[in-house]
Amino acid sequence: MTSSSLRRRVAGTAATVLMIGAGALVAAPSASAKANLLSIDKVTRHAPGLQVKVTYSCDTGMDHELVANATTLNHSAHDQSIAAGTIKKDQLVCDYKDHVALVTLRPAAGAHFDKGDKVKVTVFYFDNDGFRYGDAETVAAL
Repeated sequence: MTSSSLRRRVAGTAATVLMIGAGALVAAPSASAKANLLSIDKVTRHAPGLQVKVTYSCDTGMDHELVANATTLNHSAHDQSIAAGTIKKDQLVCDYKDHVALVTLRPAAGAHFDKGDKVKVTVFYFDNDGFRYGDAETVAAL
C-alpha cells in the first residue's frame, strides 16, 4: 500500500468519525444541555408575604421541589424578616422546556414586608436526598 492510499484511508476514517459524532449531537434532544436552570423574573408583595415569578426548566424524571427564600436587607438584625415557599415536585413540568411558576412565600411568625423594603431572594431545587442545586439569587425593592 502506498503512503498516499494510507493517507486517504486515514482521512476517510477521520471524516466518518466526525460525521457519526455530528449525527449523534443532532439526534440528541436539543434542550438536554439546559440542565435544570432557574431565573427570577419578578418579586412582589403578596399579603402577608411575597410572591416570586420564576422561569425554570428541568430534565424529565427529575425528583425535586422548587424552593424560594427571602430575607429583608434594610432591617436591623433584630428586626430582619424572612419568608419561604415551595412548589412541590408534582406541580413542576419537567420536559426540558422553559416554564413559569409563581411561588408564594409565607413569612415567618412576626415577619413583615413593607413597600420599599429591599429583599434578597434565592430560588433553588431541593431533591429527596437533601441536595440543593440550580441556585439563582436577586435583590429587589418591594
